[in-house]
Amino acid sequence: MKTLVWLLRIVIFILLFGLAVKNSGSIQLRFFLDMNWQWPLSLVLLATFAGGTVVGMSAGFATMVRQRREIGRLGRANNPTNEARHS
Repeated sequence: MKTLVWLLRIVIFILLFGLAVKNSGSIQLRFFLDMNWQWPLSLVLLATFAGGTVVGMSAGFATMVRQRREIGRLGRANNPTNEARHS
């Protein structure tokens, strides 16, 4: 099974690498105040993907931390051995 997963990863990497090589043409990014940058399309796509990943993971991380705190609080509230020690 591990071999199949690694084979799939290699195939996906080769496909994405080929996509980046074939789309190496420059694009012009226009910003405010007439600022222009020339960047390869593959770098713009990679930067957009990385930025979206960071935003998505930070949103998921905040939810995960909040849920773990709630689980810990509920676990301490429902633990009968904890009540016996403090009585």
